[in-house]
Amino acid sequence: MVDALGVAVVGFGWMGRVHTQAYARLPHHYPRLPLRPHLVTVAEEVPGRADEAATQFGFAGATRDWREVAADPRVRAVSITAPNFLHRDIGMAMAGAGKHIWIEKPVGLSVDDARAVADAVTRAGVQGAVGFNYRNAPAVEAARDLIASGGIGTVTHVRIRLFSDYAAHPDGALTWRYERERGGSGVLGDLASHGADLARFLLGDIVSLTADTAIFLPERARPAGATAGHTLAAGGEPGRVENEDYAGCLLRFASGARGVLEACRVSVGEQNNYGFEVHGTRGAVFWDFRRMNELAISRGTTYQDQPVSTVYVGPGAGEFAAFQPGAANAMGYDDLKVIEAYRFVRSIAEGTPCGTTLTDAVRSAAVVDAMARSTQSGSWADIEDV
Repeated sequence: MVDALGVAVVGFGWMGRVHTQAYARLPHHYPRLPLRPHLVTVAEEVPGRADEAATQFGFAGATRDWREVAADPRVRAVSITAPNFLHRDIGMAMAGAGKHIWIEKPVGLSVDDARAVADAVTRAGVQGAVGFNYRNAPAVEAARDLIASGGIGTVTHVRIRLFSDYAAHPDGALTWRYERERGGSGVLGDLASHGADLARFLLGDIVSLTADTAIFLPERARPAGATAGHTLAAGGEPGRVENEDYAGCLLRFASGARGVLEACRVSVGEQNNYGFEVHGTRGAVFWDFRRMNELAISRGTTYQDQPVSTVYVGPGAGEFAAFQPGAANAMGYDDLKVIEAYRFVRSIAEGTPCGTTLTDAVRSAAVVDAMARSTQSGSWADIEDV
């Protein structure tokens, strides 16, 4: 028997849309899931946007006030896809109201915000999931298994990159993302948080780091109205960019491995160039998000001039079988969010965490906070014990 799970989405920009579509696709890919999401309500403060979402996606209701969602007994689970500065208040309120939460990273503006939401989830005894979608790629899970099994020997070093051009246009609007008060950090929270999570997922805990950041586009135009995504605002009143465009970081892992994490939101010529290169004493494994279903693998005992092979992941890797019947049939970004939705709903059904948790968010935030501290001090920073 399949039971209905009343869900709500708070914040309906692009990510709110992605969450909504993921809920709708769950019965297609996971027909045996004992809970089936039912879209109860959508909350968005921009006038008219919630009503439009309700009409397009089939929510039973719409509101401009997220507090109405917390008070709605029909809602058992909430996607929180609002701007960063609202994560703490909304997350704690929803958990306090007994609702399971699926919240986008970085979960607030700091490690304290992430911990506050995590603690609220624990106190309430509800489930909490976080939007670290890249670890859900079947190829990434296959790479982790390869590393853990010793397939490339002892890991010596890793390079993780997250380069994008979404903020490269000089006429890009000065939205909340560029303000300390509402966005917190810049590319640290937006992209480097993903990198920190991938590093931990693949290689284990980071113990210390040293970092540098920079702002390359110091001014942007203020938008004249509501924005969604990365809107242009040529000719608007100029305002100061308050958080970083670029971050570069050296990492030390508990295992003894070393790493480099680099992220930039103003990389002209780069569109979602995300990936990693993990080297070990007997081989290496490489992943590029733009070729999401492939791994480049080198392993053997020749050490020098050892060849690299391309491997197409298939139904034996991660959740691949829920989407495609055979290797080299491509999956896409939205599929990763369907996997997230599945693991979130499964956590609710089984009463135990499945997939990313608020603990992962706290650990990623601790790494991001250490990057900020290192940038200010100009020295190595230890990762806070969380």
